Amino acid sequence: MSKALVWLRRDLRLHDHAALHHALRSHQEVWIAFIFDTTILEPLLKKGLGFDRRVDFLWQCAHEVDQTLRSHGGGLLVRHGDPTELIPKLAEQLQVDCVLSNHDYEPSAIQRDQSVATILSKKNIQFEHFKDQVIFEKTEVLTNSQTVFSVFTPYKNAWLKRLTPADLEPHACELGTKGLIGHFAPIPKILDQVLPAVESMGFKPTGIESYLPPGPQGAELFLNDFLKRIDQYNIGRDFPAIKGVSYLSTYLRFGNVSIRGLVREAHRRMLAGSLGASIWLSELIWRDFYFMILANHPRIASGESFKPDYNKIEWEKGANAQKLFKAWCDGQTGYPLVDAAMHQLNQSGYMHNRLRMVVASFLCKDLGIDWRWGEQYFADHLNDFEFASNNGGWQWASSSGCDAQPYFRIFNPTTQSERFDSEGKFIRRYIPALEKLSNKSIHAPWTVGQIELQAAGITLGKDYPLPIIDHDEARKATLIRYNVVKKVS
Repeated sequence: MSKALVWLRRDLRLHDHAALHHALRSHQEVWIAFIFDTTILEPLLKKGLGFDRRVDFLWQCAHEVDQTLRSHGGGLLVRHGDPTELIPKLAEQLQVDCVLSNHDYEPSAIQRDQSVATILSKKNIQFEHFKDQVIFEKTEVLTNSQTVFSVFTPYKNAWLKRLTPADLEPHACELGTKGLIGHFAPIPKILDQVLPAVESMGFKPTGIESYLPPGPQGAELFLNDFLKRIDQYNIGRDFPAIKGVSYLSTYLRFGNVSIRGLVREAHRRMLAGSLGASIWLSELIWRDFYFMILANHPRIASGESFKPDYNKIEWEKGANAQKLFKAWCDGQTGYPLVDAAMHQLNQSGYMHNRLRMVVASFLCKDLGIDWRWGEQYFADHLNDFEFASNNGGWQWASSSGCDAQPYFRIFNPTTQSERFDSEGKFIRRYIPALEKLSNKSIHAPWTVGQIELQAAGITLGKDYPLPIIDHDEARKATLIRYNVVKKVS
């Protein structure tokens, strides 16, 4: 009897799952495993990030998958440790013929998988990989001259031209489905263990489930809600105070929802004339684009600028740079929209996409801080952190990336605030000290007269900080800073 072990990583679901589909199609007995990877978790603990919402979210997702599997006679094999040791060990203990997983594109993950494959091969166990977290990967979408794209719009056009219904066909995983011969095998008693508690791994419960219900069930709730609003996505997506976006990014990051299902829905509605769906589909294609960039330019994972000439930029250094960076991290810059956005991130692990661009531009082009500092801060705090998109977004903001904004395009944090939070609703939600200012004054408190400040109960420098930098002066300094790349931009 053919036996297989499916190794879940960033794909915690049991539907429309490539590796699971192939396991059930080709093997009679199928087990499923998830590893809380200490090579990822221990660096978080060393940074003092024991309160990490993502670990808590993952634990709850794993628990949901385990409960679902047990209702079908199986169960989730959950371990805490190094997967290069644990996966081969489990495969040998279960006497499987094959381990199956879905592709990962980060260099460290590729190296991990190569190590696992080497060990498994010595035990005469196959290791198979499948495309699952993107629609098109690596070199599947190329230019007419068969080279890799570095600009998004022509990539998007080629992506759409290549797309067929077969690319979006779900991978059936329902037991008893025609073509599937496998079943979820019971976990041998000697291997069956309860999920290791979050606390036993050094982390703390975070309460993330109160606003982000975990797993495929949570993803389904958010998706169904968004589909009622998708036609207005193009109108509402830029305004952080309203419910305009999908809020699906964390579910997509951890694979609680299938990218094929999302694209299938967006594409169908786009063809029916929905502009909102068309814009949302573009966002999903951006995700494929950044994965493609990482797969073909792995050097960016080591901190290199996509455009090598941008490595010449001299960023602020020393104690003053550290002071400015801390003010940015803490939401104490004196620019309300920037500060409100950072409070949103620090309090919830989420930041609205428009605000990600605003705070990134502010860090790089107002404060003159290396974009890599901001990239790492987001990596440590975003619930939906995913390297390719995070790196792509930061390099876009700093103008060093593929298809990035021109170096001379510098967001004005005040005008961004006036345009995208005109009534100050978002600012008031995260900076209650400013709630009594008028809709006009709340965007730049330092310009407000003393009488209005007193009426609002605000003393600048005490209740809310004065600006740590003058935007107009910072803009001039940035243009000088970027002179080293002016000729190649």
